[in-house]
This record gives sequence, structure tokens and C-alpha cells, in this order.
Amino acid sequence: MVAKIRDWASAHPRLAGWLALSVGMVIVMLFASSGAGIAPGNLVFLVLATIATAGLCVWIISWEDGDESEGKETPTATTKSTKG
Repeated sequence: MVAKIRDWASAHPRLAGWLALSVGMVIVMLFASSGAGIAPGNLVFLVLATIATAGLCVWIISWEDGDESEGKETPTATTKSTKG
């Protein structure tokens, strides 16, 4: 069971990240809003908005991965200072 989950997460890293971040963010949001007296309909909307925000976060973070997957290499500065 754990191996299947690990294989799925390896095959779909963005979805796995979205799922993990969504769960964490929803737990924190529900904990923070527990005493606020929010109506159930509003709470459902907040949960959905939190899940969408987690997806946007994973998508924005994945922009960094795009540079590496395209084969672009960042130039490294190898300068030597010579004092004479």
C-alpha cells in the first residue's frame, strides 16, 4: 500500500504536492476558524478557496522546475582576481 502511494507520488509530484499542501492548509484554516462562528456554507467556500490556493502555490513553485526540465543551464561565474 505504501509502495503504491510512493509510486503514484513519484509519477505525479505536482498532484501529490497539491494534495499534501491542501490537507495541511485546510487543517490549519479549520483550526484557526473554529471559534469564529462561520456559517457552514461559508466554511465550505473557505475550504474550496484554500484548496484552490494550495493548487496555485504548487503551480507557481513548479515554474522553477520548468527551467531544469528544459535543459537550460545557469551560467556559473568563475572569475579569478589577480593582483599584481
